[in-house]
Amino acid sequence: MKKKKHLLYKLFPSYLLITLVSLLAVSWYALSFSRQFFLERTQADLEVSGRLLQEQVVRLLSPLDEKAVDLLCKDAAGQTDTRVTVILPDGRVVGDSEEMPANMDNHRDRDEIRQAYRGQIGMSIRHSDTISQNMMYVALPLFTNQQLTGVLRMSLAINAIDDRIGTIRWRIAAGALLVALLASGVSWLVSRRITQPLEKMRSGARRFAEGDLFHRLPLSDIREFSGLAETMNQMAEQLQQRIDEINSQRSKTQAVLSSMREGVIATDLEQRVININPTAAKMFGIPMASGYGRSILEIVRNHEFQELMDRSLSSGESLESDIVYHQNGEQIFNVHCTPLMDAMQKRMGGLVVISDVTQLRWLENMRRDFAASVSHEIKTPLTAIKGFVETLYTIDPEDREENRRFLKIIDKHVNRLAAIIDDLMQLSRIEGDREVQQIGTEICRVQDVLTTAIGLCRQVVDEKGIDIRLTCETDLSGRFDATLLEQAAVNLLDNAAKYSPEKSTIQIEAVAVKEEIQIRFTDPGMGIAKKHLPRLFERFYRVDKARSRKLGGTGLGLAIVKHIAQAHGGSVTVESELGKGSTFTLHLPAK
Repeated sequence: MKKKKHLLYKLFPSYLLITLVSLLAVSWYALSFSRQFFLERTQADLEVSGRLLQEQVVRLLSPLDEKAVDLLCKDAAGQTDTRVTVILPDGRVVGDSEEMPANMDNHRDRDEIRQAYRGQIGMSIRHSDTISQNMMYVALPLFTNQQLTGVLRMSLAINAIDDRIGTIRWRIAAGALLVALLASGVSWLVSRRITQPLEKMRSGARRFAEGDLFHRLPLSDIREFSGLAETMNQMAEQLQQRIDEINSQRSKTQAVLSSMREGVIATDLEQRVININPTAAKMFGIPMASGYGRSILEIVRNHEFQELMDRSLSSGESLESDIVYHQNGEQIFNVHCTPLMDAMQKRMGGLVVISDVTQLRWLENMRRDFAASVSHEIKTPLTAIKGFVETLYTIDPEDREENRRFLKIIDKHVNRLAAIIDDLMQLSRIEGDREVQQIGTEICRVQDVLTTAIGLCRQVVDEKGIDIRLTCETDLSGRFDATLLEQAAVNLLDNAAKYSPEKSTIQIEAVAVKEEIQIRFTDPGMGIAKKHLPRLFERFYRVDKARSRKLGGTGLGLAIVKHIAQAHGGSVTVESELGKGSTFTLHLPAK
């Protein structure tokens, strides 16, 4: 690449060249004019000197007195540098101030002589072989009675003129050099005056390019540069405003994206990530900064997601689907892929909105299971009731024993149906009170609540000969809804009694652990398999459905316990092992 030059080194040589050319032209003209002036002045002087001698020479030519003429020439020249020569019409020299006329050549062919023969004042400059110098010759025609009688020639060596011209030449050269130096200095100053504002603008433009848009260029006293600086300052101000607007818009967009519960990923046409929000980065377990520029398939390693993304980008349609993603357990994501358009409505990539619907799908499954369970639990006793009622229509009304047996079965199913409805209503009431935070609480002793619950379950416990051991400090108390806490304790104790063998022992222990009160119900029953534990507190969920119905359970007892604990800001947990019994623990806040 050709090296670029500074503007200063382009302007300064140009100005200097123009100055030097101008000086050379003026010097050449001055020297030429001076030489011509001196030559013309010398010619005029020679003419004047010749006219002063003209009459004297004419008197000596008619009649001709050669010695007198020659003597007059030598006397007239005297101590001057002027040479005087008299030539007859035939070209013969009859008088000369420098040489003997007899030794001189015929001058008829000399230029100035020929001009004088024609009646004109002749002038010629040439080298003289006689004295070996450049001479100026001025020839005046001499007339007697209007007849040419001879020519008076005045001549002078012009070497002196050349010497004087040389002196003038050196003076002009010295003056020109001085002027050139001064002009070069002025040219340098003018060039710097022009380039300095440009250098400042270049420096300011570099600061603009580096992002310092608050910098302002100084205004020059040159109108053009001042106008350019003002324009660049306005450009920087407008750029800063545009950048501020873009940054503000970007901050708002980032705030919106960061606040969204959904994950958002934007990609280009090659599926490289151009934007990702914190929710999406958290979903897929990657640092947010490391996602930019990577292929989205490196971030979301899922075949279903890849197919959905490919179909959306190739077809340009918005597509939506649920995908199962395995990372720290199974998660269900609802993925919505749509084309990403620019301001010109040209497709520039894809936009993916990802919602974690794991809990939602789980709740939907629970709702479906709950609806199916409720339908089944209610339909079963209703079917039995309907069947036995129809049977009553067909048997003999007088058969009191048979009628009583069927009515007893109908009563049992009616009671079961009533128990299911009561539990559902109680569960609904607990959930409603918890949502509006209207459960009534008061300070009560835990021992009193547990003692009341044991009394309510005494019949079931005594029938199986089960011993209940309560361990609780008398001063252990908290702020509870005593009725709801009794209900939770009754449900847990009733379950423990139903699934414990006869003549066994159920232990109830209430202790304060850090900032909570724990109430543990431990039974020596058959235990529960681990696969059932996560769903144990769901409504109508039973580990052994046949045995549960045989024991008269509704499948809602543990669900009621969970919601009572949650209504108090606590929870319920279970630990169990097949063949070794189970421990249900209520965790309630101490305050």
